[in-house]
Parts: sequence; C-alpha cells; structure tokens
Amino acid sequence: MDQIASAFFNTDGLLLGTVVPFLFVLAVVVFVHELGHYLVGRWCGIGVKAFSIGFGPEIVGFNDRNGTRWKISAIPLGGYVKFVGDMGVTSSPDAEADRNLSAEERRVAFHTQPVWKRALTVFAGPAFNFLLTIVVFAVLFTAYGRYVIEPMVAEVRAGSPAEKAGFLPGDRFVLANGSRVETFSDVQRIVSGRAGDEITFVILRGGNEVTLKATPEVMEQKDALGNTVRIGAIGVVNNESMGQPRHITYNPGEALVQAVSETGHIIARTGQFLQRFAVGREDRCQLGGPVRIADMAGKAAKAGFEWLVQLVALLSVGIGILNLLPIPPLDGGHLVFYAYEAVVRRPVSERMMEAVYRTGMFLVLAFMGFVFWNDLFGC
Repeated sequence: MDQIASAFFNTDGLLLGTVVPFLFVLAVVVFVHELGHYLVGRWCGIGVKAFSIGFGPEIVGFNDRNGTRWKISAIPLGGYVKFVGDMGVTSSPDAEADRNLSAEERRVAFHTQPVWKRALTVFAGPAFNFLLTIVVFAVLFTAYGRYVIEPMVAEVRAGSPAEKAGFLPGDRFVLANGSRVETFSDVQRIVSGRAGDEITFVILRGGNEVTLKATPEVMEQKDALGNTVRIGAIGVVNNESMGQPRHITYNPGEALVQAVSETGHIIARTGQFLQRFAVGREDRCQLGGPVRIADMAGKAAKAGFEWLVQLVALLSVGIGILNLLPIPPLDGGHLVFYAYEAVVRRPVSERMMEAVYRTGMFLVLAFMGFVFWNDLFGC
C-alpha cells in the first residue's frame, strides 16, 4: 500500500510528477485563451453567461456580480466562454432561445452584435495565446538572458549534405535562404524544419562571400527534455573554440523585442510544419496529444520551473495557431463565416452553417483521435 501511495504522491510519481504539471500547463493556456474571448467580449458590450475551464459536469464554481458563472469542469481538455444567446460552447445562435430573450438580453447577445465585434471577440482567444508566449519569453530573457554561439563551422561530418555542398571548417554563415544569420541557433532554426528542401547559404570564407546549396537530411536526436525528435540537419558541427559562446543580458525593452521575434519564429515554424505535414512531408509521430503533453510537462517540471513555463509558452503558441485554422468549430472557422458576412452583407445560411459545422466537427474529432492514437499506440 505504501509503495502504491508513493508512486502517486511523491514528486517523481504519477500524480505530483506528471498529472499536476500537466493540469497546470493546460489550465494556464486554456485560461488565457478563454480570458481573451471574455475580456474583449465584455469590452464590446457582449453578455457572458459562463466561463469554464474544462468541459462536462461542473466541479466547483461561483457567480460574479454580472451574472457570469465561473467554473471548473470535470474534463480538463479545454474550456469555453458561453455568451448570451449561444446555443452551446461554440457561440452559435439558438433560434428557439432567441425568441425567449428579453429586450435587455437581446441587446447584449453575441449574435446580435456587429460583425466586427464578433470577429474581434473570437480572434482575441488566439491573440491572447500569442501574447502569453511573448510575456513568458520577455520575463525569461529579462531574468536569465541567453547564451549565443557564433555561426561558425568547426567540423563537417563525412558523407553529410554539408560535405557534398562544399562546406569547410572555418566557414561563417552569413545568410540562409535569404535570412540574415546572427548566431548558430539561427542556422539550426532554419535548417531543422526543412528536411528535403534545398537551402541556399551564403558563407564567409577567407574574407569572401561564397554561395553554397545543401539539402538537409532527417536526423534523430534528443531535445533538452530527453524526447526523441526528427529534424533536418546538414551535418556541420560547432564547438566552444570556434563558436565562442557568450551570455547576453537584456533590459526589459530589449527582452520584449527578443520575445516578439522568438514568438514570430515559433509561429512561422509551426505553420511550416503543418503545411509540410498536410502533404505528407513530416513524420506523423511528431504530433502528440494529451498523453504526450503530460509526459513533457512531467519532464519539464523535473528540469525546473523555468522549463515548465517555457512549455506553457510553446503550447500556448500551438493552441493559438490550431484555433486559427479555418475549420468550424475552431475560432478560425468562425472568422471565415464573419469574413463572408462582411463581404456579402448577410450571414451564412443556417443550412450551410450546419453542414459546415458537422464537417468541421468530424475533422476536429478525427484529428483528436489521430493524436490520441499516436500517443497510445502509433508511435
């Protein structure tokens, strides 16, 4: 009995070592996303009936002075804000309930608002996810700074794409695919997501700029948390002598600029990954669901609180991007409907909306099933 309790309740056990960090990460990301919807919706004068972290039966909650029910629900895989006039948690109007709305309720109902207010309220969820990531990175850069390495080539691995392209020890990266290279991390960032794509490099050799082309190949390696990842690599190695690692500190303003830049890089890489995945050019095992996230949260918590916070930032970006995909009932699907309404000056017909919602819900459920399969059986 003591062994079972220890397995659950010590810091290396299932409960405190994995479940609690997972719930912390997910709750923060979901809360910030839904807070975006809530705050902007209230700013636009829209009434809010419920704010929930999780789905399903309510575990605990309270009513605020505006009549909004704040609650934590039993299924922690998401959350929602339910506005006045909504049929459910997807902000679709309920025709029957609409007829029973009072004049005051109709004035603050979501579906009676101008299209720009609805669009702004919907977009606020993903936008707050991106803002959360920026804030986290800004705090971390202010507190810890960062280590950078000069973009030098110390070694070229035999038989690698870099050797075939003509790279030599002592080369210094200047450009990669037209992007300016300042550190060796810039090279890794550009190369890692482009396995199989030819990349044009400009390098500095003996005071002269030389143009080389190399096609990254897929390599397996361990990330900072010990997870096996498959990334693109050209086969160049840096070292302390050539790279001259140094620690850079930032004031809050500089840290904010760096945080915005870093968040932009992550958004771009995530979008690039999804595009490549859609055409079968990325390993399906790179996509994971709740089980994978829980495992990563446990590893991050063991590595230190700053690692757990970084995971929050990365997951927040992912949630923001996924919610902007143009698929109902995701936020991006709503935005497509509102764009149509703004252009043609009338909303999408109920029949069309219902058909698209059914299709979108099927796609979302299929995706959820896919990542669950990957978590449990597929990879």
